[in-house]
Amino acid sequence: MTGASPPIGRITRRPDYLAAAKGRRFHTERLTAQGRLRDDGPPGGLRVGFTVTKREGHATERNRIRRRLKVAAAQAGQAHRDKAVDVVLIGRRDALGAPFAQLVEDVRQALGAVTKPRGPKPPSAEGGHPGRGKGRRDLGKGDPGKGDPGKPGKASGTGPGAPDRRSPKRSS
Repeated sequence: MTGASPPIGRITRRPDYLAAAKGRRFHTERLTAQGRLRDDGPPGGLRVGFTVTKREGHATERNRIRRRLKVAAAQAGQAHRDKAVDVVLIGRRDALGAPFAQLVEDVRQALGAVTKPRGPKPPSAEGGHPGRGKGRRDLGKGDPGKGDPGKPGKASGTGPGAPDRRSPKRSS
């Protein structure tokens, strides 16, 4: 089997599912896809895992959703077989009644979205996250542990007019 693309593998271990959950996501009414590029894991191409929660129906319905997703992933995943990627497809109840061609198209779009490599990070002036302002503590609005006296709303209970909640001193 020289020169052939690796077959589409399966994700079977929980740590691989959890790692994929930290990657990119893609949503439709019929499925949610989570994926990450593998650079340190086992060699090989595309690996796909499937899951359907109990909220989506009883066991027979969940198995039918999972089977439909497996076949759709086998058809749509041919173009991504060479990429070292883990993708988890989470089936939804709408996958049962959807036309199969629509399901294959959803999986094809999902694989394209979650297997896209991340672009280079743009340099930022402060060295932090681009597009984000300063943190809450850096806003200069007083002590972060106390309520802001200039804002209406709930009192924090620590101001000058607040009751003393310390335990009474004992005299000996």
